[in-house]
Amino acid sequence: MHGNTLVTFPSGALTGEAVVREVLALEGGFGVVCDTTPFHPVDHTWPDQPADRGVLTARSEAYAVEDCLIGAAPRDGSAPLAVGPGIPVRRGEEGWDWHVVHVLAADPGPLTGERVRLDVDAERRYGLSAGHTLCELAGLALNRMLAPHWTKEAKPDALGAPDFDKLAITDSRISARASVDHYRLGKSLRRKGFSAEGLAAGLPGIEAGVNTLMAGWIAEDAPVGVAAEGPGIDALRHFRCGLAEGEASALCGGTHVTRTGELGQVRITLELSGDGSELRMEAACS
Repeated sequence: MHGNTLVTFPSGALTGEAVVREVLALEGGFGVVCDTTPFHPVDHTWPDQPADRGVLTARSEAYAVEDCLIGAAPRDGSAPLAVGPGIPVRRGEEGWDWHVVHVLAADPGPLTGERVRLDVDAERRYGLSAGHTLCELAGLALNRMLAPHWTKEAKPDALGAPDFDKLAITDSRISARASVDHYRLGKSLRRKGFSAEGLAAGLPGIEAGVNTLMAGWIAEDAPVGVAAEGPGIDALRHFRCGLAEGEASALCGGTHVTRTGELGQVRITLELSGDGSELRMEAACS
């Protein structure tokens, strides 16, 4: 089973035909690996966006794809395919191939070498794509509003503000047309130059500023896309948004809508923990 799975989800694809490379037993189900797929898998190292769901059709029989995972195997065949958190190496490890594993509840039987059809649940994909675009833009808006809290020069984001979002984030979760991010305001961030002095008192104004920026970017109806450095699931991918003030870009393995105007009405809320050690950002669009 040589060669990485080729993926078409970066271009927004929802359907496709593929040749099955392997069927394997998984805990509570069965995994089907194909040579190509439109399905977006959950990333085992940063599981912010949930996996696509949908249908795999083989021999005129439809099987529900209930999850989609990343798998990896040594190219020399010295070990079986490892899946999700069980993968023992980092992506890009020399001598390893990377795959998308479609998880079925029902046993599809022997399919290796057969051609199948893959159909992604379009409504679910669109909701998650909107949530991910929302999350990326909200992070940039938060960076802009928190810029005065930096006392040292920090790594900038694509629009030139200190990249608080990437430097402080500890967890991110995407859902349909929504996202929740958690940021750690600890010693490590203070050493990098971030000062939380006055943050609690100023939080309502920061929140209002984030919402104002988001409303402006959505009103622009700016183009959004995913740029991939290669066709395989192992390739780096980038979120890109052509705002009037410049192109916003960031490493991102997820899916996105095609224009900011698709997000509609947006509401961002910020909450600081009681001890001031964590900032929570919740975003929703309709």
